[in-house]
Amino acid sequence: MNIIIVGAGKVGITIGEQLSSENHNITIIDLNQKKVEEAEEKFDVMGVVGNGASYQVQMEAGVMDAELLIAVTGADELNLLCCLIAKKAGKCQTIARVRNPVYSKEVNFIKRQMGLSVVINPELAAAQEISKLLRLPYAKKVDTFARGRVEMVKFRMHPELHMDGLKVADILSKMKCDVMICGVERLKERKVVIPNGDFILRDGDLVSMMAVPRETAKFFKKMGIPTHQVKSTLIVGGGMIAFYLAKQLLEMRVDVRIIEQNKERCEMLSEELPDATILQGDGTDKEFLLEEGLAHTESLVALTNMDEENLMLALLARKYSEAKLVAKVNRIHFEEVIDDLDIDSIIYPKNLAAEHIVRYTRAMQNSLGSNVETLYKVMDGAAEALEFVIREESHVTNRTLRELSLKDNLLVCYISRFGKLKMARGQDMLKVGDSVIVVTTHKGLNDITDILKY
Repeated sequence: MNIIIVGAGKVGITIGEQLSSENHNITIIDLNQKKVEEAEEKFDVMGVVGNGASYQVQMEAGVMDAELLIAVTGADELNLLCCLIAKKAGKCQTIARVRNPVYSKEVNFIKRQMGLSVVINPELAAAQEISKLLRLPYAKKVDTFARGRVEMVKFRMHPELHMDGLKVADILSKMKCDVMICGVERLKERKVVIPNGDFILRDGDLVSMMAVPRETAKFFKKMGIPTHQVKSTLIVGGGMIAFYLAKQLLEMRVDVRIIEQNKERCEMLSEELPDATILQGDGTDKEFLLEEGLAHTESLVALTNMDEENLMLALLARKYSEAKLVAKVNRIHFEEVIDDLDIDSIIYPKNLAAEHIVRYTRAMQNSLGSNVETLYKVMDGAAEALEFVIREESHVTNRTLRELSLKDNLLVCYISRFGKLKMARGQDMLKVGDSVIVVTTHKGLNDITDILKY
C-alpha cells in the first residue's frame, strides 16, 4: 500500500520501519530536514520536508494515491488537522495520535465526526500494558486475545521451578492444566523456537504460554508462584503514562505513590488523582526512595524521560526490595543487552503504537475471506501472535488441523466458536465465523490461508 506518515519522531520512525519491512511504499513528512534525510537513508522510504497539515505538502507526498495517512506529530491538534485535510484532499484512511486525556475521553466522538479510522495513544497503551503486568507480577509480558479471554504470558525459567531438562509434554501432563507452551526464547543461543511436545526446556529460557486467565493462575499456583496482583506501587516520574497508569491501578484498588520533581505537575496530579499520594522530589535519590517506602513496595515502575535513569532505578530497586520492576524505554536500541539485566519487564511505548498500526494495515490488506483482529510482535519481534476471524469458506475450513499442511514453526493455539473458547487439537476443524489464534515465526501473514505451506 501507499502510506504517508506525518511526523518523524520516535513513534513515526518506528512505524515507518515496521511498515517498510512489510513492503509498503512509505512517505514520511516532517519539518526537520535532518530527520527526513535520516529516515530516507535508513529505511528505504521517501521523504518530504514541510508541514504535514499543508494541502500542498500532502499533494507533494502523494495523498491522492495513498491508501493510508498516519499523523503522529507531538501535537494532537496538528494530527487531527492533518487527517482532516487528507480526508478532503484524497480518499485515504486516516490514523491520528491523540495523547491528551481530555481528548481521550471524547475519542469516539472525534473518530465519528472527523472520519478517523483509528486513534492511537501510545501512553495509554503503555499504561494498560503495565497494569496487566502488575496484575500478574511473575510475567515479563502479557498479551491478550479474544477480548481478554485468552492471554499469552511470558515468564523466565528459574532453578527454583525445578523444570530444567523436562520436556514440554511432561510439564503439561504433570501440572494437569489446560495451557499451551507456544514459544521459547533461548537467550544464550539467540534462538526462538515454536516447540513441540518433545522440546526440552532449560533454566534461563523465556517461555511464552497461552491459556485462559483461570488456567494461567492455576498453572503458576501449582508451580508455587504467587499469582495475586500487587497491592502497592511506587511510580517514579509523573508524566502522561504515570497519569493513565495511576487511574487504572486506583480502580484495581492498588495503593499508588508517584514521585515527580516538577512542582506544577505535582499539583496537577494531586487534583486529578486525589486517591494517589503525590510526592515532590528527586526519584533518582536513593535515600529519598528508601524514605518513601522503596524497601516495602510490591512494585516499582520507572517512567522518567531518561531511559538510562529508568534502567538504573530498576536495578537499584532490585538491590533494596523484592518488588516487581518495570522500566520504560523509548530510545535505547540494545534490546539484547537490556534483556540480560535483572529487570522483570521493559515497556517500549513506540513499539506498542507500531504494533497497533501494523495490525490495522494487515486488516486493510486482507481478502474478504478472513481478517486480522489482533496482532502482537512477540519473543522480541522474532515471532507473531495473530487472531484471525474466518469470514468465508477456504482451503483451511471443514478439514481437521491434522489434515492441513501447516507451515513449519506455526502453531494453531485457540479456536473461538459462538463465543466458546477451545484449545486447538489435531482433530478440530476451522469453520466460517471462527476466531483463530495462531503463533508463528513466519512474519507478514495477512489471511488465514497463509497458515498453509502452499
